[in-house]
Amino acid sequence: MYQHRNWQGALLDFPVNKVVCVGSNYAKHIKEMGSATPTEPVIFIKPESAICDLRQPLSIPAAFGEVHHEVELAVLIGATLKQAGEDHVAKAIAGYGVALDLTLRDLQAGFKKAGQPWEKSKAFDNSCPLSGFIPSAEFPGDPQDTELKLVVNGEVRQHGRTSDMIHKILPLIAHMSQYFTLRAGDVVLTGTPEGVGPMRSGDKLEVSLAGHGISTRVL
Repeated sequence: MYQHRNWQGALLDFPVNKVVCVGSNYAKHIKEMGSATPTEPVIFIKPESAICDLRQPLSIPAAFGEVHHEVELAVLIGATLKQAGEDHVAKAIAGYGVALDLTLRDLQAGFKKAGQPWEKSKAFDNSCPLSGFIPSAEFPGDPQDTELKLVVNGEVRQHGRTSDMIHKILPLIAHMSQYFTLRAGDVVLTGTPEGVGPMRSGDKLEVSLAGHGISTRVL
C-alpha cells in the first residue's frame, strides 16, 4: 500500500488522495505531440488508486498498446486550497518530488480522435509512480528552475528544466483550486518536457530531480 514519504523514505503524516495533473505544459512536448498550445491549463485527475511507489518495480498493463513515460515535477499539497491566491498556494506546498505520468498512448490517441475523455489512458491503476518528497524548505535551489531527467537503459530520454513550463507552479495550482478543492496529501503534477516514449518490460530507469536520483525498473 502506497504512503507518502520523504526523499529518505521516512513516512509523512499526510493521507493519500487524488492527483491533479496538467497536460501540454512544455512547448517542445506540445510540438512533439502535434498538439495546439492551449489558452488555459488542460487539467485532468488521477485517483488515489493510480499512485504507486517509484522506488518499487513498475507494473504496466500489457493489453492496451504502448505505455509511455512522462517525467514530471510533483508537488505535495500540505493544506487545504480552495479558490486560493498564489501567496496562499506558496504557503501550502509541503514538498517537491518526481513522478512518472504513465500514459496508454494508443488508447489516448483514439480518445483524442473521437473527442472523448482521456481517463482510461491516464488514470489506470499504477499510472502515477511517485518518489518521496523533499520538504519545501530544504529544496535545493528554485523548484521553478530545476532539472528533470529520465534515463532508460543508459539512454537519456527526457531532460528539461521546470523554468520551461508554460503555466508556472504557483499560478497553475491557484488555477486548479478554482475548480477543485485541494487537500493535504493531494499531489499536483506539472507537465512533462519533450522526449516521451514507450516503456518495455525489463527496462531500467534512472529518474532525477535537482540532481537527486532514483533507480527503478519495469517488470
